[in-house]
Amino acid sequence: MKALRILSFVYKSLVICLIALGLIIIGGTVYGVFFRTTTKLLNIPEEHAYTPEPQESGQGQTFTGIGRLRLSTAEPQPGMVILFVTFIYYPEDKAFSEELALRIRDFRGIITDYIGSFSSAELLKQDEESIKAELLRRFNAILRLGQIETLYFSDFTVVG
Repeated sequence: MKALRILSFVYKSLVICLIALGLIIIGGTVYGVFFRTTTKLLNIPEEHAYTPEPQESGQGQTFTGIGRLRLSTAEPQPGMVILFVTFIYYPEDKAFSEELALRIRDFRGIITDYIGSFSSAELLKQDEESIKAELLRRFNAILRLGQIETLYFSDFTVVG
């Protein structure tokens, strides 16, 4: 009899825990769907998220989601390129803002492929504006809901 009571207590405890976990999961899902921002839903780190200060409507903000990249050059003893690419976007265009956030990995791949195709010496001879123009052309080729107007390099260092 005593063993039966213990099993009954354990069973009831497990059912209560299961119900509590179910409520937590449902509550978290509802919170995530209705109260979280786009950058959090897309799992963009805070330091790469859009500028958080409120801006006047129609005013652009700096997109820094690509982050600082450390890239190898194309030579037997590869050098390194440190590059931080930014551009202006308009957050009131929600669809384009979301496309930009979803394309961060593609942007990084484009930069890695393009910069990685040069040796350190070739990069030092290249005009920074021509590199920006080619990267801009490649970025805009994959975008469907808008276009980037100008790229900026906050950091462009060739080491090696």
